[in-house]
Amino acid sequence: MPKDPLQILADEVVACTACSRLTAHCRNMADVKRRAYREWEYWGKPVPPFGDPAARLFIIGLAPAAHGGNRTGRMFTGDRSGDFLYRALYETGFASQPESQARGDGLKVTDAYITAAVRCAPPDNKPTPEEFRTCRHYLERELALLKNLKCVVALGKLAFDTYLGILRDGGIIRSRAPYKFGHNVQYEIPGAAILVGSYHPSQQNTSTGKLTAGMLRDVFERARSICSS
Repeated sequence: MPKDPLQILADEVVACTACSRLTAHCRNMADVKRRAYREWEYWGKPVPPFGDPAARLFIIGLAPAAHGGNRTGRMFTGDRSGDFLYRALYETGFASQPESQARGDGLKVTDAYITAAVRCAPPDNKPTPEEFRTCRHYLERELALLKNLKCVVALGKLAFDTYLGILRDGGIIRSRAPYKFGHNVQYEIPGAAILVGSYHPSQQNTSTGKLTAGMLRDVFERARSICSS
C-alpha cells in the first residue's frame, strides 16, 4: 500500500539536514539537555507536523523549542507554549486533552493540523532569513496537500509573514503590505483560507500578560466559527 503523501512529507522533514547551523544546534541541545530532563532521550532532529489530514484549521508556529519539541519530537509538546496552545485547542474542541507532554500521551487533534515556519529548534529562538526560505517548501507542500482548509491561524508575526509570502509568490495576493499583523485580526483572501493572526504563546508573551488564556481561546473560537461556516 503506498504511503500517504503527508506521511512522506513528514518523513522528509525528520531526515532534513539542509541548514547546518540548525542541525548542529538540535543535536547539541539533545546532548547537553536541561537538568530537569536528564533522563529523557531527546528527539534532536527536525520536528514533523502533527494533526488531522482532513483538517479545516491550519496552525503555523515559529519553530520548535530546544527543550520542548526538540526534546519530545512533537510540535508544541513539552513546553509552556504548548501548555497554552493545547488548553485553548481543547476548550474549543480541536484537541482531546488540555495538555501535551510527550509523543504517545494519547493526545489527538481533530480538524486541525499543527506545523511551523521552521522545523528545527533555532539558537535563541531566532531562525535566519535564509533558514526561513530553506524550510518554506515544506509549508507550501502541506498547504497544497490539505484539501479542506478554511482557516489559517498564524502564531506570531514571523509565521504570519511567512504564510503571506507563500500567497504572494503563488500569485494569490500582490503584496503583503495590506495585511497588518494583529492579535485576533481576520483577513478574507480570495483564493485562500481565511487568515487569523495571533500573538505567539511564548513564555515571554504569556508571563507578561500580553497574551492571556482567554485571548488565545478567543482566536480558536473564531477559527471554530470559520471552520463550521
